Amino acid sequence: MPCLNEAETLATCIAKAREAIANGGYAAEIIVADNGSSDGSQLLARELGAKVVDVQRKGYGSALIGGIDAAQGRFVVMGDADASYDFAVIAPLVAKLRDGYDLVVGNRFLGGIEPGAMPWSHRWLGNPVLTRISRIFFHAPVGDTHCGLRAFTKDAYERMRLRATGMEFASEMVIKASLKGMRITEVPVVLHPDGRSRPPHLRTWRDGWRHLRFMLLFSPRWLFLYPGLALLVGGLVVSALLVAGPLRIGGVRLDIHTLLVAGFLALLGYQLVLFAVFTKMFAIREGFHPPHPVLQTLLRYITLEVGLLAGALMALGGLVALVLAVASWQSVGFGNLNPSTTMREVIPAVVLLALGTQTIFASFFISILSMERD
Repeated sequence: MPCLNEAETLATCIAKAREAIANGGYAAEIIVADNGSSDGSQLLARELGAKVVDVQRKGYGSALIGGIDAAQGRFVVMGDADASYDFAVIAPLVAKLRDGYDLVVGNRFLGGIEPGAMPWSHRWLGNPVLTRISRIFFHAPVGDTHCGLRAFTKDAYERMRLRATGMEFASEMVIKASLKGMRITEVPVVLHPDGRSRPPHLRTWRDGWRHLRFMLLFSPRWLFLYPGLALLVGGLVVSALLVAGPLRIGGVRLDIHTLLVAGFLALLGYQLVLFAVFTKMFAIREGFHPPHPVLQTLLRYITLEVGLLAGALMALGGLVALVLAVASWQSVGFGNLNPSTTMREVIPAVVLLALGTQTIFASFFISILSMERD
């Protein structure tokens, strides 16, 4: 139980946990991970026979990491110490672990949310939206990503290598378990109004953003790759259409100004695609993501030399096109030119030269990321 000034409800939670242990016949310990309480929660927990772990580093995730690291059991059940969850009914979670699941997450939307237990913004906006994003980004098989009552094996926890110190710890657990292909399931749980007289530690917009930020950082596909591909393909298609001449769509005439924007979008999109590759390789290297078969196959064939050759050919093509544009300018004595004609030569040339240069240096960086560690 993560704890920060929960003296009003801690005794109830410990009593419910003891009831669950007795009813289930479990060999278990009750751990209170205290995060610097000033209301005597630590003393109360010790008087009630719980094991108190003092966690100096602040944050919901920090408290949980400290408590879980100290746990000696094969299975771990975590839940908030504010009496919003009934620890006496944890048997279904433990049963799922005994069935071979690595992570069991409670689902408050299936079990029931009592009046006053959850703000409307969390119930109808925050939780559903963030849960939907986690299902789309990571294929997480849960319908309530942020439920505080969950169970997992100690082995699965160690393989997850959880690091988040704040409320985003809940998202990190589900995301990493999904990325590592762990067996995940959920059980209905009831959310009760907490028993505290003070406001909750959760801050709606701040913690909501931290959850969203974490999901974006862990999904280079959605953060970089998909937007980058859209910009790159769109920019190249529009550029190809406008190189031959102006294009009229309905009452709108597209000319060199649109060609310039399209070239910029193609460059920006290409950079985002490269960022996606860099980020994915780094995440795999650091153990955040499992190896990706498609990326591994591509890197097997697209070596440093292949990248350098492709980049050099693109840069050379852009340079030749620039030389031809200068030759056209020379043919008129370096005088005034028609922008509608010359910019159709210069813009693609500059874009191609920039793409080639980016490819060359990206190839070196990818090679650095691919180096084996000692």
